[in-house]
Amino acid sequence: MDKKLYPRIGEEVIWVTLDNGLPVCIVPKKGFSRKYALFATRYGGMDMRFRLNGQWLDTPAGIAHYLEHKMFDTEDGNALQELAMNGAEPNAFTSNAITCYYFDSTEKFYENLEILLSFVSVPYFTDESVEKEQGIIGQEIGMIEDNPEWQVYKQLMQSLYHTSPARTPVAGSVESIRKITAQTLYDCHRAFYTPANMCLVVVGDVEPQQVLDIARRVLPKDSGELIERDYGAEEPAEAARAYAEERMEVSMPSFLVGFKCPPQHGGEEQHRFAAIGELACDVLMGESSPLYARLYSQGLINGSFGAAFDILPGAAYAYAGGDSKDPKAVAEAILAEAQRLVREGVDEDYYKRIVNANFGAALRELNSFESIAVSMAEGRFQGYDPYRFPEIYDSITAADVLAFLRENVTRSHMALSVITPKEEEA
Repeated sequence: MDKKLYPRIGEEVIWVTLDNGLPVCIVPKKGFSRKYALFATRYGGMDMRFRLNGQWLDTPAGIAHYLEHKMFDTEDGNALQELAMNGAEPNAFTSNAITCYYFDSTEKFYENLEILLSFVSVPYFTDESVEKEQGIIGQEIGMIEDNPEWQVYKQLMQSLYHTSPARTPVAGSVESIRKITAQTLYDCHRAFYTPANMCLVVVGDVEPQQVLDIARRVLPKDSGELIERDYGAEEPAEAARAYAEERMEVSMPSFLVGFKCPPQHGGEEQHRFAAIGELACDVLMGESSPLYARLYSQGLINGSFGAAFDILPGAAYAYAGGDSKDPKAVAEAILAEAQRLVREGVDEDYYKRIVNANFGAALRELNSFESIAVSMAEGRFQGYDPYRFPEIYDSITAADVLAFLRENVTRSHMALSVITPKEEEA
């Protein structure tokens, strides 16, 4: 067992790689009755094109999410129901880059862990059950498509990116999921649900050896082949289009303005770039920024306004948005403020407050078993240690943040997505 101590944040983490290639992470939380397990695969909505057995496969949009839904089916019934009857609270989610299955429980944890590992590693579908699921997921997609917040985000991604699969919704479309068959699902499971492509994270007051024994007994003995993925041609630095607008049933315009950033390729550099991006968003347009106060006082933004930074496979972007009577004016103000900061610099005391606030938020995340588990899995898949965030913050200067703004928050990198109210019929 590789036990790592993090004295600056008072945490301890145990890592073990099993003979089948599965990395297992155990985060001890002594004295807690609640225990949490997450079984993740590095397979998400963007992994539509990959090589299996020497051949490139193009799979329908939404298949990773569809597979997540179907994985709870077992020969004996449904694993969700089985876990719930056993006192656990189970669920799953699919993002652009990963799929995670998880549960928490205060009792029968090891029995529930065995159920989790069993149903995720052994697929069971029939053509009939796959066809039935199309209607369920089709309804889910329909509800999402009617959501203005979802539409403004989808429109933004399709404005920022020319060809990247980041343009494609994780759930796919009603048309794309009709192409999914039981055989396609089995192919995707065989490709990505292999020990070497997965990660098990357990958080709580557990016996590490018992966790490892269950994993060794239940999971496949072979690690599986490493799958080559294709996210398309390298994107140009510029946004695909500067502006996109759609009309929906909203009372006030809703918008997102995004800034396309260079793609990251894992490791500590990606971890550091993400922290710089988050700091830059807060310095430029966070709730305590001069820009936020000015826009709010002018009535151009309200409490719905927020900003964030995100990294996807082959893509990275900063974005902000909410409701506004004049989204174009907000976007122009953000650009102008970024240029001012680059020209004049950032107040040192203000910058220190932002760093301390972000560091404090990272510390608070350690109280969430869910956040710990997801960050450990994502860090493992991307080749960095999420618990090294104190050292990451130590390495970042105000000059790094200003360089980020200078290089990325520019007109050519910008796309503005707006949902406006439908015109009243005469």
